Amino acid sequence: MSEKRTFKNLELEYRLFRERVFVAFAFVVLLMLVLIGRMLYLQVYQYDIYTTRSDKNRMHVRAMPPTRGLIFDREGRILAENLPSYNLTFVREQAKDIPAVIDTLASVLELDEERTEEIRKQAYSRRRPFQAALLLSQLDEKQIASISVNRYRLPGVSIEAQLIRHYPYGPLTAHVLGYASRISEKDLEKVDRSQYSGTHYIGKSGIERQYEKELHGEVGVQTVETNARGRVLSILSEELPKQGQSLKLHLDAELQKVATQALGGFRGALVAIDPKTGGILAMVSTPSFDPNLFVSGIDTDTYRYLITSDDLPMFNRTIRGKYPPASTIKAFMGLAGLEHGVVNPTSSIYDPGWYQLPNDDRLYRNWKRVGHGRVNLKKAIVVSNDTYFYDLAYNLGIDRIHPFMSQFGFGSNTALDIPQASSGLMPSRDWKKVHRKLPWFPGETLSVGIGQGYWLSTPLQMATSMVLLANRGKWVQPRIVESVDNTPIYKTSDSLPKDIKVSDDSYWDQVINAMVAVVHSKEGTARKISNGIRYTMAGKTGTAQVKGIKQNEKYDASKLAERHRDHALFVGFAPLENPQIALAVVVENAGSGSGVAAPIARMILDAYLTPERLAQGKEQQETTP
Repeated sequence: MSEKRTFKNLELEYRLFRERVFVAFAFVVLLMLVLIGRMLYLQVYQYDIYTTRSDKNRMHVRAMPPTRGLIFDREGRILAENLPSYNLTFVREQAKDIPAVIDTLASVLELDEERTEEIRKQAYSRRRPFQAALLLSQLDEKQIASISVNRYRLPGVSIEAQLIRHYPYGPLTAHVLGYASRISEKDLEKVDRSQYSGTHYIGKSGIERQYEKELHGEVGVQTVETNARGRVLSILSEELPKQGQSLKLHLDAELQKVATQALGGFRGALVAIDPKTGGILAMVSTPSFDPNLFVSGIDTDTYRYLITSDDLPMFNRTIRGKYPPASTIKAFMGLAGLEHGVVNPTSSIYDPGWYQLPNDDRLYRNWKRVGHGRVNLKKAIVVSNDTYFYDLAYNLGIDRIHPFMSQFGFGSNTALDIPQASSGLMPSRDWKKVHRKLPWFPGETLSVGIGQGYWLSTPLQMATSMVLLANRGKWVQPRIVESVDNTPIYKTSDSLPKDIKVSDDSYWDQVINAMVAVVHSKEGTARKISNGIRYTMAGKTGTAQVKGIKQNEKYDASKLAERHRDHALFVGFAPLENPQIALAVVVENAGSGSGVAAPIARMILDAYLTPERLAQGKEQQETTP
């Protein structure tokens, strides 16, 4: 049987081969076209986008913090400066495992749990991408060496040389300058974040806070090229930051030192003002604190002590302390009596040692139990007689006392650049009705007449009232800053009260001459401080009651707890002919204004009114038309 043989169809196979080759070629061409199209799309149409992304991988914009402005006193002494410091910073985008980096850092630097938690919070604080967070300030040589050796274990961690705030006078100027400290997330919510990029510090209180805008400056911008690890390879471009403006204050640092030493270990406050300019020459609150502790981060124990101490070292008594002005306001009461015709220079009353309202059994006692006999206005101020001013206040009435005293700044904050100062309290009938829901009683008017009762004033307000008395009613607004970058500040606020006008200018002389006699006469309550004095001084002592005593009870300081004893006060100005300084002194629980506060005031006046300054003032007076 023969086999059936099949022959290949070469033509069919060839045609099939060609079709397959064509399909394969077409597929390859299609893939090539897709690839070319994609390349064209990416490199031509998407060029700008991917170029930018590429640049972002190798180029970064870094903020360049400005140098904070300096602060000087009136004589050019530096009060706030910037010192170089090595700080530890952290860029979290450069670290893959942030908790591990923090733990390693704590181990390398041997940090306790509290400090470790602090730097952990700083590391996670909200920042712009690639913006460094400040972890530690003022690294010592040992810390720098430890970090450098372990650098490979600390991605994102860097040591940078930066400037930090320093206050050469420390506690002496703490309450005036305030302090600058680490910027917090809460701070960032209140400022322009772009202006604080790269900035680690911001003013927290005092002048540092009030003049933050001027002191801070303007941030700069730097474009840098980095490698994959974030290390800077080169600087591509930069716009330098603008340094903060420097401030010159009216404050006299040496007078500030004398005032602090004069107050000694007492709790108290002192404010001295130049009556011509309103410039604050000294502003001391004791006890104080060291603002340098806050710059780089204060430890918990120290901070707890500062805020819990009964002595309140962080409380600025000069602008926030509210005290009864006591007898220091008797000259103003006398002026009010003259202006309203209630008294005249020759009218007098008899003082048996007490005063009694009509149809009232209560006796309002004079500080001298046996009384001063017959007293007129001058003698009442000189010996600080209470009975005379009880009678004067009763005849004036609270409805005339309140508006008259308000003219002198009592009950309001009139300072130009101290918005945080308290307004104190100048009581009125309407005030009591609103705040106490009670009517005003005649006995309360008597208390106001000797600066007690509801009346509360700050040392700054008391000093301001002395400026007005020295200027015979001309208002000069208290201020701290004299100039910004050598440009004097002449502005006044819209709320500045009008000059005080009285119907007869001799009224000013009546009360001022009485205040001169307080210091320079044999009967004056401050006569002891006049020994060897080189100038004529007008002053008034005061003793503010802290704890009330019963009707027939006699005040005995030895039977009271120290913090329940009377406050000692003194106000005054000098020289009489050409006033160059007005001041107020409050010493808490020190008792006698004549025995404690007046000698302190004398020390300040002697320190400021040097023979040279007295001679200069005399020349100015002679040349003034």
